[in-house]
Amino acid sequence: MFLTKECDYAIRIVRGLVGMEIKSVKAICEEEYVPLPFAYKILKKLEAVGLVKAYRGAAGGYQLIKAPSSITLLQIVTAVDDSLSINECLRDDYLCEYNKTGNLCRVHLELNRIQASLFEALDRKYISELV
Repeated sequence: MFLTKECDYAIRIVRGLVGMEIKSVKAICEEEYVPLPFAYKILKKLEAVGLVKAYRGAAGGYQLIKAPSSITLLQIVTAVDDSLSINECLRDDYLCEYNKTGNLCRVHLELNRIQASLFEALDRKYISELV
């Protein structure tokens, strides 16, 4: 599967943080209809790649630390799932029976082309365009 539910939620969480103010996880989840357990896990990943900052304490929450006009959908989805592929045969760790000879089969080549197009499209779309 190409985009997981986690990727969808990550996009929604980042969209919920547009505006640059500190928001509680509960507020983000209510606005974007993201289940709370998923949100915490996703926010940790987004923080690890430098898209959001966590603030602890009673007035804590999360804040977007990059301009929404500079954050692509590809950056968000790869932050939460760095092994995206539209078919398992495109994954680096997959041994495809059709490629035993060392030559890529036509199906693989076409799926690879399609995947590259999807990645390019995600890299051209900014979170600011989804607000």
